[in-house]
Amino acid sequence: MKQTARIISTYSADVMGVSSALFELGGMTVMHDASGCNSTYTTHDEPRWYDMDSMVYISGLSEMEAIMGDDEKLIGDICDAAEQLSPKFIAIAGTPIPTMTGFDFEAVAEVIESRTGIPTFGFPTSGMNTYIHGAFMALEGIAGRFVTEPEALDPDSPYKVNILGLTPLDFSVVGQDASIAKWLEENGLSVVSKWAMGSSLEEISRAAEADVNLVVSAAGLGAARILYRKYGIPAVIGVPVGSVQSDHIWRALTRAAREYRQFRMTDDTEGPRGITRVKIHPNELDPAKENELVAVIGEGITSLSLANAIRFEKGLRTRVLCATECPDGILRKWDRMTPDEDDIIPELADATAVIADPLYKPICPAGAKFIPLPSEAFSGRIFRKDIPDLVADPDAILDQL
Repeated sequence: MKQTARIISTYSADVMGVSSALFELGGMTVMHDASGCNSTYTTHDEPRWYDMDSMVYISGLSEMEAIMGDDEKLIGDICDAAEQLSPKFIAIAGTPIPTMTGFDFEAVAEVIESRTGIPTFGFPTSGMNTYIHGAFMALEGIAGRFVTEPEALDPDSPYKVNILGLTPLDFSVVGQDASIAKWLEENGLSVVSKWAMGSSLEEISRAAEADVNLVVSAAGLGAARILYRKYGIPAVIGVPVGSVQSDHIWRALTRAAREYRQFRMTDDTEGPRGITRVKIHPNELDPAKENELVAVIGEGITSLSLANAIRFEKGLRTRVLCATECPDGILRKWDRMTPDEDDIIPELADATAVIADPLYKPICPAGAKFIPLPSEAFSGRIFRKDIPDLVADPDAILDQL
């Protein structure tokens, strides 16, 4: 029963993460499920649903089809729909029922692609992981399949950047995506593509023209690794929150981009470094505040970025409680992976302030100051109007500490 959430909500599931990551790219996403997951996605997890067209469907799996394993019906339905809609790609993502029946997503995807000639992905999501798991796979698949060889390097052009892991589940539709791009451009960096808010599949296919990747959530790490492995493009992890941390990120980006250009121009066999996390120096703490601890709950990279900003700007100790998937080497040694409610509660015992989605408040210590930071992935649209643009206005949170 450890994984049971008695009090708090749960994060958007991995199948929703696939749909969110691919929403703007002109493909057809099919949730393989009886029914219900699509309505949950459209009403709670997808703020773009009423303003932007996207081909997101559900298979309508029946009880008999689940028991007997009638995969041919699903294949036929998808092929018929693809013939009418002409999507740029097809993605099939799973829910608990096909997972329990042993549905082979990758094999079915191969059959559909052979019949339609349309690139097809089979993502073995189960509905039991968070949206990060699904979005990670989706963006990784796009990077491996659609990014093309870069054009000849212009050594005099501004350094070029891809923004990876940009979905409304972490950044909502309050302008944070535009603020990140604006920050890069104001600092002399040119944005090639935004994965995957505000960029078409054609723009994303040109991602190999970039000199460096900025990974703003763990959803973008799979794509970052593909782009490094295939093209040698390095990556920097972090969201530019607060002036001091933003400066550290800018320095890391320009250094990585410079190393990459030198690598391409000189055929340096060592190449640039892979993925870099901007590190905090221990002497940034304020000794007068040594007994204070700010806990930040949420997705790993976005929470770490805010925690770093708090430490830089306020001199406070911080601890990230990562409630979603996050690969090793991202968090600091004193941060914690807390996927379940029972993991989070003891980690909050010594916190003097907690920054989290409002639905976390019931499990926070009564004596700790609670600072709400709504997450579209956790509470859906309930508190969307209260989500701040932390890139443009970090003081929306920092001034409360």
